[in-house]
Amino acid sequence: MDVKSAFLHGNLNEEVYVDQPPGYVQQSNARKVYHLKKALYGLKQAPRAWYSRIEAYFIKVGSEKCLHEHTLFIKFQHPNKILIVCLYVDDLIYTGNDLIMFEEFKQSMMAEFEMIDLGMMHYFLGIEVIQSVAGIFINQKKYALEILDRFQMENCNSATTPVEPNLKLTKDHEGKKVNSTLYKQMIGNLMYLTATTPVLWTSDLGILYQRRRKLNLVGFSDSDYAGDLNDRKSTSGYVFMLGSGAILQAMFSCLVQELHGLPKSNQLSHYLQLKLNL
Repeated sequence: MDVKSAFLHGNLNEEVYVDQPPGYVQQSNARKVYHLKKALYGLKQAPRAWYSRIEAYFIKVGSEKCLHEHTLFIKFQHPNKILIVCLYVDDLIYTGNDLIMFEEFKQSMMAEFEMIDLGMMHYFLGIEVIQSVAGIFINQKKYALEILDRFQMENCNSATTPVEPNLKLTKDHEGKKVNSTLYKQMIGNLMYLTATTPVLWTSDLGILYQRRRKLNLVGFSDSDYAGDLNDRKSTSGYVFMLGSGAILQAMFSCLVQELHGLPKSNQLSHYLQLKLNL
């Protein structure tokens, strides 16, 4: 679902004044300005005002805000009914286990805001979604092709292996400097791509969440021991599976050392990484 002109729904708590817009200037009050009561696009307060407005709405209808993700709202109804709503600016996606709650939510939102019902989700924030009787399949093929186009690599040669196995990289102190902003943009785009493709060697693979009566949450973690050749920091990673597909994965370095100091053994490094995951 999409909220039309979302930022115009926000209420301002600050004193904000604007010039009279061209074509609407009152000649008798040409030297005066308008006192804004509602947010406008372009105001720095507009995003916060909109979020406060819709957050208040969700609380009013009995939804609870997730403590760790403030754009996720959950509503429970007795005995085991649940509605989950995810908000990204003016776009909302929702899921749950009760069709009546779905319809009540849609009608309530449309009564509160001017909405557009976009139907079943097919594409959201660079993630393609295919829903079928087999389950839900997500991938980022379109997003991957957009990355290649953005960084002028659409005609690059493909590689069957993304990186040499067991390759150990070290700092090149004599290497030439590169554009740090461009580098961060490229790495950030690639990191987001791993949301559905943990191994970046194809644009077609994704994650399939199969339909099952029972979904088990399983977590895995791994860590090397002082594998960084420059500072001997460890590289760690984890993945959590819900049913047949991964729902959370990450790889990072040095967090164990920052919290606990350098582990004295490979076994301790693995244990500390597992403790962090829990």
